[in-house]
Amino acid sequence: MAPTRNQPGQSTPILRAIIEIAFICFLFYSNLLMGEFTHANGEGKDLVFAIKDIFSLTNLLIAVIAALIGYVVFEYLRNKL
Repeated sequence: MAPTRNQPGQSTPILRAIIEIAFICFLFYSNLLMGEFTHANGEGKDLVFAIKDIFSLTNLLIAVIAALIGYVVFEYLRNKL
């Protein structure tokens, strides 16, 4: 018996988890960028300044931890319902 392959359009659970975690990180950074750009919108402070200000190791750790927690919660709810 030949091994079955995934249907086109289906992704492996690991790939789906990576995509969902990356999307949550994207939402985190876009929200952070909007807040930083709005807060720091002063003289000499532009979009490049805001981007440089939000990309730090601390923000990356917060984004990854929040994304992992969000993924676990949504996966639990997806399986529960």
